[in-house]
Amino acid sequence: MKLAVADTGLDMSGMTVLTEAATGAYSVTPVLAAMAGAKQVYAFTRSGRHGTVSDAKRQILELAAPIGVADRIQILEKVSPEVLHNVDIVTNSGHLRPITAELIAHLRGDAVIALMFEAWEFRREDLDIEACARREIPVVGVNERHPAVDVFSFLGPLAVKQLHDCGFAVLGNTIGLLCDNDFLAPLHTGLAGLGANVETFKNVAAVRPGAWDAFVVALQPATTPRVGEAEAAHLAACAPGAVVMQFWGDIDRAALARNGLSVWPTLSVGQGHMGILLSEIGPEPIVRLQTGGLRAAEWVRRGGAVTPDGFAQLVRWQE
Repeated sequence: MKLAVADTGLDMSGMTVLTEAATGAYSVTPVLAAMAGAKQVYAFTRSGRHGTVSDAKRQILELAAPIGVADRIQILEKVSPEVLHNVDIVTNSGHLRPITAELIAHLRGDAVIALMFEAWEFRREDLDIEACARREIPVVGVNERHPAVDVFSFLGPLAVKQLHDCGFAVLGNTIGLLCDNDFLAPLHTGLAGLGANVETFKNVAAVRPGAWDAFVVALQPATTPRVGEAEAAHLAACAPGAVVMQFWGDIDRAALARNGLSVWPTLSVGQGHMGILLSEIGPEPIVRLQTGGLRAAEWVRRGGAVTPDGFAQLVRWQE
């Protein structure tokens, strides 16, 4: 964590941050902000499938106390208008979602919302972008390919982990990679680097019949599933009995089952969300991502220019 703060140059001195108090690898976020000098960090929490309020409090204190920043982290179970009026940065984090128009209305005019991932991955259900536009509140994505962040280098290993989880060796497997976005290069590199025979397709319709073992779906989410009834029928015709692995992009599990195709993960994930969390391969990618997300927002909050090779990206208000 110290290395990530140093590598990114994260400096939150004088700032007040509202983020989440989560468990596991995601417990690092408020601690990173405090380590970087934030004068006050509010961390909102609630019990959920990943842990209880007590779990979140305990895990954050275990991280914060030994490095002397616990006194600047306040864990909340309710976010008041007074808190919102004092914050410089709000993170688009799980417990705070959806970031509503009501919440945005209480922010100061110079506040910034940290998206915590790349701008092109923006999901409308996460926050009210129209309310941000009315208030002229910037929504700041992070350049995950910046050398000091470099989260994209973990995408290949993440897909390999997911394939291992569903029973594939990867080595020697024939895999169709369905990808229409910037995940393509790191995913292809990761899969091919472990000996898979990989062919890429920008959409399901482009897939040809063959001896496919699995299809990795990494298609940008849309208003309807990227793999629906017609796509499921096409994949089944091309590769009866193949496994469809949801890395990113919504899929119709029932349609795939009706066409005799197995799906991984077996349980549905949230709309627009990834089929596997970065934390599944350890805390480092999460530390890098959270630090980068805070750094991007801090940069914009201090009036820094947004450039293609910098940390920060802006979500267009008209989205």
